[in-house]
Amino acid sequence: MQEVYAALMLHDAKQPINEENLKKVLSSIGSSVDAKIKALVASLEGVNIDEAVKQAVVSAAAPAGGSDKKEEKKAEEDESKKAEEASAGLSALFG
Repeated sequence: MQEVYAALMLHDAKQPINEENLKKVLSSIGSSVDAKIKALVASLEGVNIDEAVKQAVVSAAAPAGGSDKKEEKKAEEDESKKAEEASAGLSALFG
């Protein structure tokens, strides 16, 4: 994961994301440099990082399939059921 963060730092600093720069960033924080760097550089080839980050933010912010509505409805049903049970219990005390 540190490799990805290093790539994002390089991108933010408008530096080329290549093996040499990634190695410099990772070694400066005391991280071991391994074979993941080559794979990361290859996978980022031709990728618009700004667009990829925007897509990730939009995807993370979007609700998943309306599950929030189902959860709200269930919570409302649970509350009304509890209220009914409480009133039934009180009527047994008084009548």
